[in-house]
Amino acid sequence: MQITDIRITPVAVKDPPLLNSVGVHQPYALRAVLEVETDSGLTGLGESYGDDVNLGRLWAVADTLIGLDPFDTNRLVQLVTAALGSPTSDTPHELVGRPSAAKVVATTLAAFEVPLVDLQAQATGRRVCDLLGGAVREAVPYSGYLFYRWARHVEDPGYQPDDWGEALDPDGIVAQARRLVAEYGFGSLKLKGGVFPPDQEIDAILALRDAFGEHALRIDPNGAWTVATSIEVGQRLSGVLEYLEDPTDGFEGMAEVARSVPMPLATNMCVTTFQELPPALAQGSIAIVLSDHHLWGGLRESQLLAGLCRTFDLGLSMHSNTHLGISLAAMTHLAAATPNLSYACDTHTPWQVEDVISPGSLTFAEGNLAVPTGPGLGVELDRDALARLHQQYLDCGIRHRDDVGQMRAIDPSWSGTRPRF
Repeated sequence: MQITDIRITPVAVKDPPLLNSVGVHQPYALRAVLEVETDSGLTGLGESYGDDVNLGRLWAVADTLIGLDPFDTNRLVQLVTAALGSPTSDTPHELVGRPSAAKVVATTLAAFEVPLVDLQAQATGRRVCDLLGGAVREAVPYSGYLFYRWARHVEDPGYQPDDWGEALDPDGIVAQARRLVAEYGFGSLKLKGGVFPPDQEIDAILALRDAFGEHALRIDPNGAWTVATSIEVGQRLSGVLEYLEDPTDGFEGMAEVARSVPMPLATNMCVTTFQELPPALAQGSIAIVLSDHHLWGGLRESQLLAGLCRTFDLGLSMHSNTHLGISLAAMTHLAAATPNLSYACDTHTPWQVEDVISPGSLTFAEGNLAVPTGPGLGVELDRDALARLHQQYLDCGIRHRDDVGQMRAIDPSWSGTRPRF
């Protein structure tokens, strides 16, 4: 089996006005859908970031992969590395840690590795999770992702709002959580923090505890707090939080907080590459890693990360960006085949109203997602939806994610700098 063609289609999907420490989501989120065709008639699916810089790298690599055997992933690494040369360090957006050349290579590699593993599984008549060692769970737990948000994109009167309404105080967050739990059955809840002064966000967490006493609670301010603020919040929420995610920036700051608060610290910003693990471990900066196959080099590199977490007694969960069903399927297969997945995974899926896979393929039940039955990833591309969302990409004019710029369009004085509090 050899690769004969690779199609990369950028798409734009509607995204609600979700607030975070650096700004607000734009009206559309960008993704790239990959189709890797082979001479056997099989096609592997993948999904990656859809900004211009990432698309340029994907197109540059794609031409070098024609003729590659999809089972030869060692050769894939060589070809991706050679095609990228010495890439400029950057990140897909502001909330995924430090920019680095290693992260660029890993992100590009992941975009192609997933469709190749999809092809491997299809060719053998097995599910992706089977190729990753077999499913240790047939249903993967996910967490409800809570956001402070506006009711609509205030700078775009033509954008049709969704039916969630605004959530700008504890009552709004609790109401949002009630709907997520009622519709999806989530057993844990995570609040995207760093938006309002910490006292207000502590009040929201305490309101969630009162409303959902049996649910595990988390907060992620994306490095918006100083060390002193992080310690104060952590101590005030003693016995309330399952974990505290990226309260402050840097190995040293995280380590200082970790020594002073009772709950474990999780990260998707302090540690996002293998090179960052040794200094974080040496300083005691983290206790939980939120993996992300898009950033760590794909499914098998994420398994390597899981092995390191087991070796060094670190907890393990999964980070989520705005994603579509192809990525959700890949996340679910990976989580199913990861024995030491310690915590429910993040997902943005409840906030998405558009997708590129056939309707009904992936459905949450009691906070869990059943592993797709396969073969391969077990999802099918909806070509009409792909065409529509590609046209939406062409029409919307957005070519990179810019939460800071989006907020500045509303508040010209906005800086987006961190720490904020």
